[in-house]
Amino acid sequence: MYISRAMERRVKELAKYFPVIMVCGPRQVGKTTMLKEISTQLSDSINYVTLDYPQIRLLAKSDPELFLQQYRPPVIIDEIQYAPELLPYIKIRVDENHDSGQYFLTGSQMFHMMRNVSESLAGRVGILTLYSLSQSEISLTESTPFLPSKEVSCPNPPSSSEIFQRIYRGSMPMLITNPGLLIEDFYGSYMQTYLERDIRDLVTIRDENKFLKFISCVAARTGQEVVLADLARDSDIDGKTADHWLSILVSSGLVYLLQPYFNNTIKRIIKRPKLYFMDTGLACYLSLWNNPRALELSAMAGAMFETFVISEIIKTYANAGKDTRNHLCYYRDNNNCEIDLIILENGKAYPVEIKKSAAPGKSAIKHFHVLEDMGLDVGNGCVLCMSPIVLPLDSKNRCIPVSCI
Repeated sequence: MYISRAMERRVKELAKYFPVIMVCGPRQVGKTTMLKEISTQLSDSINYVTLDYPQIRLLAKSDPELFLQQYRPPVIIDEIQYAPELLPYIKIRVDENHDSGQYFLTGSQMFHMMRNVSESLAGRVGILTLYSLSQSEISLTESTPFLPSKEVSCPNPPSSSEIFQRIYRGSMPMLITNPGLLIEDFYGSYMQTYLERDIRDLVTIRDENKFLKFISCVAARTGQEVVLADLARDSDIDGKTADHWLSILVSSGLVYLLQPYFNNTIKRIIKRPKLYFMDTGLACYLSLWNNPRALELSAMAGAMFETFVISEIIKTYANAGKDTRNHLCYYRDNNNCEIDLIILENGKAYPVEIKKSAAPGKSAIKHFHVLEDMGLDVGNGCVLCMSPIVLPLDSKNRCIPVSCI
């Protein structure tokens, strides 16, 4: 069963103007499936090849020219990070033939691959990042970048237990389309594949158990600021290794680092990023939760709920082809004033607070004033929460059900 992706429209738009389209993102989020679906709509003759096969990968690496003669455009080349040698030859071909929509590339090692793409295909490639299914994609509703000021409607909002069931199961396409598939079976296989294919390509890890312990420590800290010394201590590794391994989790799309709002004129602002797992199901699996009810009643419930909300908002921007780094940040200072999320759009700052509560009250927005104190043009704000309906808090701020993202 194929679930339509919000990014399809953006891929088709870029294919009108760029000769190369690259869709990157974590493993098994549906990159190839989406491109194959789009290819049937664009043309009946788009070829497909995956570099997962060792013999095909060897050909691509050892003789890129012959490979491209064998697999002529338009073509989908899956897992391009295995053969970066292809990129200069693709550049030569698209410079000779200026047709758009010729090469569709996928890759699951984003930043590691971006360097090669930026050097070889600058100005010739449209780049998009796909994550696991968003709630709007699962519910078959329209997806647009979230803004607190937009009009929202929330018919039949899910209960708290239903939200935590979604958080616990995650949103990987295979789990959504196969409701009988056990979470332990899927994520156990997922982590084994991740270790064998991605990690060993990026770094030599002598002790896989230490890396698994590290990623579990990261999962237990989702929704928190990055403190490398704590991660290193709890994982029995040094700080330099912790920094390197965290960058690997980011580069493979499993973890997102939300950067703090920064202003050179304000010295009290905390400058550490906050880390979020992009799939809450994987975070739950790694931090050893075995049922959603226990999670909902635990001390970690707030952090997991915040992770769910932040990851959903990130998906709404990524699916629209927007660079989240230009639009999303958070605020915290040494006076413990904190705003969970600031959305920057059209010169305005929109504050967002996240509360695992059905009636958070005005105290939830008590720190929004710091944005005006800094001289920013502040738009309408909101508290994303468990409320079943949209409720005004004051003239500029509302409580919005989390299902309205």
